Amino acid sequence: GGFRFADMSHRGSLLLLPSGIYGWEPVDAKDLTVGHFEKVLAEAQDIEVLLIGTGDGMRVLPKELRAAFKEAGISVDPMSTGAAVRTYNIMLSESRAVAAALIAVEG
Repeated sequence: GGFRFADMSHRGSLLLLPSGIYGWEPVDAKDLTVGHFEKVLAEAQDIEVLLIGTGDGMRVLPKELRAAFKEAGISVDPMSTGAAVRTYNIMLSESRAVAAALIAVEG
């Protein structure tokens, strides 16, 4: 799976942060750890909301992840990757301080 935007494409998962767009390692939401979000936490002062695209469906985030984001002052919202992409685009158009961590889906 991957993503297409403008005239570019990317295979695999993505992090969309205020500092730029980065390839991201995770392939399954059940394997997410705080370590996967080091870049996000490093930019916490510029992020109000983090949308986490968890693949085809919604997954509950582990307690330690939720605690790390709360401590950093980031509101986190897990949802399917498709919904996360749509929500990210809307929030970005509203000039919100939004970031997204998107797990690629096949198709």
